[in-house]
Amino acid sequence: MSSPSALPPAAKPGLPFADRLQNVETSAIRELFKLLGKPGIISFAGGFPDPALFDVEGIKMATDAVLSNNPGAVLQYGATEGWGPLREQISHFMAGKGATVAPDGLIVTTGSQQALDLIGKTMISPGDKVIVEAPTFLATIQCFRLYGAHLIGAPIDANGVDVDRLEQLIAEHQPKLVYLIPTFGNPSGAMQSLERRLRVLELAARTRTLIVEDDPYGELYFDQAPPPSLLALSERVSGSRDYLVHCGSLSKILSPGLRVGWMIAPPALLARATMCKQFSDAHTSNLTQAIGAQYLSLGRLDAALGAVRSTYAARARVMAASLQRTLGSAIAFDAPQGGMFFWARLTGADGGPANAAEFAKRAIDRLVAFVPGTPFYAHDADPATLRLSFATADAAKIEEGVARLGAAL
Repeated sequence: MSSPSALPPAAKPGLPFADRLQNVETSAIRELFKLLGKPGIISFAGGFPDPALFDVEGIKMATDAVLSNNPGAVLQYGATEGWGPLREQISHFMAGKGATVAPDGLIVTTGSQQALDLIGKTMISPGDKVIVEAPTFLATIQCFRLYGAHLIGAPIDANGVDVDRLEQLIAEHQPKLVYLIPTFGNPSGAMQSLERRLRVLELAARTRTLIVEDDPYGELYFDQAPPPSLLALSERVSGSRDYLVHCGSLSKILSPGLRVGWMIAPPALLARATMCKQFSDAHTSNLTQAIGAQYLSLGRLDAALGAVRSTYAARARVMAASLQRTLGSAIAFDAPQGGMFFWARLTGADGGPANAAEFAKRAIDRLVAFVPGTPFYAHDADPATLRLSFATADAAKIEEGVARLGAAL
């Protein structure tokens, strides 16, 4: 008689996984990365900052300082809310962006993505309606669905979310919350106008609807600074701060490897998020928090950001010109004013491709990669859309990569 351990794999009983996992699937982007190991491939697929632009010298200075001055504390357990000096530095950083935030008015998170998870844990029950931009950040779709949210897409254009339509959707669905990336969104690259930002805040206060502002890219502007964040503008709209969460991060402006983000929220939400974070990871690494705090205190960030902005701006200009020259009427896009992404749409003109997933397969054969746009929609996806990142490719690679796209038409 064979023992249970000897059963063939097909006959073994499956593990009783949680029902919530039926609502999510593996990231299409991570699956795409499995194809990027081919020699010579040029990738416009990732959403990573360029490591060549990291201020390694400044980070080393900060690391040496914290390990020399107070090694026991930074290598020890810490407060769930975050390392005190870092919370103070984030408060100063936000003040420089026009937002008044006390150090105890925020918690430090393990990247801003943990903030989204904490919002899911504290705010979303199965079946709750949540409005997101269409398109929006893929990880947000996955995270909120994991907690059982019913997602509703609000259309956007180059000026951000369509506030008239958003108002209609709020009235119709009375959502638990609205998630927005107002400044250089991922994947859209859109920058919400000042007028629309103020209308969103007025809408939040009037309808008592929680707005989550995700702002990882706001400092990556090209020619001129974007309008102030919703958080900064909330001081102009009475009552709106009570219905506003702001998520920030050092990942795109300093280093994603530090895994340092933050969440600013009304006190009751902040307290519950802190409790849930304690269950998850106790606290974000004291060492990386201390490095982040020390780095910010050195005053090097402005210069480092200046180099990043000028580099990304030049690459975005090269990509825009190359796409127009090489793909012509086969593609339509609004050139971004900051951030890391182009959001484009295949037009099907002159017999060209109209399905980005099929085009992506042909592009891979030509050794160039991008992300089809379908996964960035909560529903009713536009199969002609695609995302291109210019952040990690220099001008020569951008031109060559776009040339390969042209050859794949």
